[in-house]
Amino acid sequence: MEQKKKSNLVVFFETLVVGLLIFVLIFTNSLSFLDLVARDKLYQIPRGIDSKIKIIGIDEKTMSELGPIQTWSRSNYAELLNKLNENEDSKPMVVGFDIQFSGNVDDADAEFVEAAKKSGNVVIVNHLIYGKRLEPNEQGLLVTPVTDVEEPYDELREVCSIGFSNVSQDSDGTVRRIIPVEKFNGTDQKMFSSILYEKYCEYSGTTPNTVPTDKYGRSNINYSGRPGDYEYISMIDVLNGTIDTRAFKDSIVLVGAYAPGMQDSFKAPTSGSQQMYGVEIHANILQSYIQGRFSVNGDRLVYIILVVIIAMLLHFLFRKLRPWMSLIILLVTIGAEVGILMAINNSGRTYSIIYLPVVLVLSYVYSLAMNYIQEKARKKKVLNAFKKYVAPEIIDEISKSGDFQIKLGGENRDIAVLFVDIRGFTTMSEVLEPEQVVEILNEYLSLTTKSIFDNSGTLDKFVGDATMAVFNSPFDLPDYEFKAVCAAMDIVNGGKALEKTLMEKYGRTVGFGVGVNVGPAVVGNIGCEFRMDFTAIGDTVNTAARLEANAKKGQVLISDVLYERVKDRVEVKDIGEIPLKGKSKGVFVYEVTEVHRDNA
Repeated sequence: MEQKKKSNLVVFFETLVVGLLIFVLIFTNSLSFLDLVARDKLYQIPRGIDSKIKIIGIDEKTMSELGPIQTWSRSNYAELLNKLNENEDSKPMVVGFDIQFSGNVDDADAEFVEAAKKSGNVVIVNHLIYGKRLEPNEQGLLVTPVTDVEEPYDELREVCSIGFSNVSQDSDGTVRRIIPVEKFNGTDQKMFSSILYEKYCEYSGTTPNTVPTDKYGRSNINYSGRPGDYEYISMIDVLNGTIDTRAFKDSIVLVGAYAPGMQDSFKAPTSGSQQMYGVEIHANILQSYIQGRFSVNGDRLVYIILVVIIAMLLHFLFRKLRPWMSLIILLVTIGAEVGILMAINNSGRTYSIIYLPVVLVLSYVYSLAMNYIQEKARKKKVLNAFKKYVAPEIIDEISKSGDFQIKLGGENRDIAVLFVDIRGFTTMSEVLEPEQVVEILNEYLSLTTKSIFDNSGTLDKFVGDATMAVFNSPFDLPDYEFKAVCAAMDIVNGGKALEKTLMEKYGRTVGFGVGVNVGPAVVGNIGCEFRMDFTAIGDTVNTAARLEANAKKGQVLISDVLYERVKDRVEVKDIGEIPLKGKSKGVFVYEVTEVHRDNA
C-alpha cells in the first residue's frame, strides 16, 4: 500500500513537470522553427488555383528578344496594355504590374502613361522603406516603422492605382504573412494585392471580404498554389501576337518577373525546395482575398491552458495504461489535434501545432522507459526471491529467456516430492544450549538446501527441523524423478560428514531420514489475499511425507511408482509393503542404496 502511494506521488509529480514543460515551450516559442515547418505542411495544402488569375511573365524568353529589363523602354509596357485592351469586349478586369517604375527613362514614359490612362484598370506598385529599429506605434506596440516610400514616376502615379509590393519574411526567409495596411506620415499605404482585390470587387460588383488582422495588423496567408500552378504566359508571346488576347477576358492579369536572374523570388510554404516568384506570391495573396481565406493567431492563453491540461491528463494515462493502449491514445490525440486545428485555421484562427505532439511523444517514450525499468526491477525482485527456493542455474536460465510466468491459483503437474527430517533432534535439543541447537540446525538446513539446489530442485519450505522440496515445479525440469533421488542420496551422504563434525564439537550426532515420491499434485499459490504460499498439495505430497516418517537414520525410502521410473539407474533394497498413516492401502517401498549418475 505504501509503495503504491509512493508510485502515485511520483506520477503526480511527473504530470506537473509535463504541464510546466509544455507551458514553457509554448510561452517561449522554443520550437518556432519546427512549428513553422509543421504549419506549412498541414495548413498550407494547395487547394487549387483561381483560373481568373493569370500571370504574364517577364521571362528569359522575353528578355532574349527584348534585351535585359534594365535596358527596356516603357513602350514595351504601353504596347502590352494596348494589346490587352484592344478589344473592349474581351479586356481583363484588372492589370497589375509588379514592377517598380521609378523615375523617368525616355519619351516612351508618356506613351505608357497614355496607355494606362486609356485602360483605366491598371494597378502599379510602390516600395516601402522600413526603419532599422523597433519603435512604439499609436497603440504602444513595438513595430518596425515605415520611414520612406519609393514611388513610381509622377505622371504614371496620377493615372494608376498604387499599392506597396513589400512582403514580410519570417526568420527562416519564408513569406507567410502580410500587413494589408501600413502607416506613413499619417496616411494608409495599402498592399498591392489589396488594391487589386478592390479593383476586382468594383469590376465584378461584389462586396469586399474583411481581412482579419492581429494587434500588429498582420494576417496569415493561406496559399492556394505552388510555384508554376497559376496560368503563366510569356510576355513576348502576348506582344508578338502568339497568344490571342481574348484569353484574358474578365481575368485579373499580373505582370512581373519570371526569371531566376531578376532576384524577385522567395521561399513560400508551398514551394518546397523551390522558390516562388514575387508575382506568384501576390497571386496567392489575391486569391486569399477573393476567397476570404486569411487567418490570424488565436488566443494564446486559452490555447496554452487547454494544451497543458491535455498533456498532463495523457501523461497520467500513459503511466497507468498498457503501452499499446497508450500508443492508440497518442495517435488518436495527435490525429484529432491536426484535424481540429486545420479546421480552425480554415475558419480564420491559427494555432501552434507542434508542441502538443512533441511533448506527448516525449511523455510516451518516457513512460515506456519507466515501465521497462519498473518491469525489469520487478523481474529482478521475483528472480531474487526465487533464488531462495530454486537452484541458481535455473534462475539464470529463466532470466535469459524472460519466461517465469507462474499460473495464479493452481495447476496440475506431475512432480517429485522430497521430505527430509533430522533423527534424534528432539533429544539433542534438550541437552544443548539454544544457540548450539540453532547452529546445528543451520548446518543441517545448509546441507539439505545445497543438495536440493545442486540437483535443480525447488525448496518448498522448512517445517521445524523438516525440509520439503519439489522437482518439476514451478518450472519444467528434465529427468526430475532421478534428480529428486540424487538429491536425497546427497543429503544422506552429506549427513555422514556432518555427523563427524557435530560429534567433535558437541559430542552429539544427528542423522537424516528421507522420503521421496512422484505423481500428480496441485501446485500454485495457496492461501488468501494477504498471505500466500507457493506450494504443492495432494496425495503425492502426503505419501512422500509418510515415507520420510518411516525412514530410519541414513535411509532414503522411495515409492514403487518412483522406483519404476528410475529402476535402471538405482540400486535398492526391498522394504516391502508398509502401511502409511491416512491411507487404507499400503505402499510398496524401496530403500535406495546407490545411484548411478553416469547413466543419467
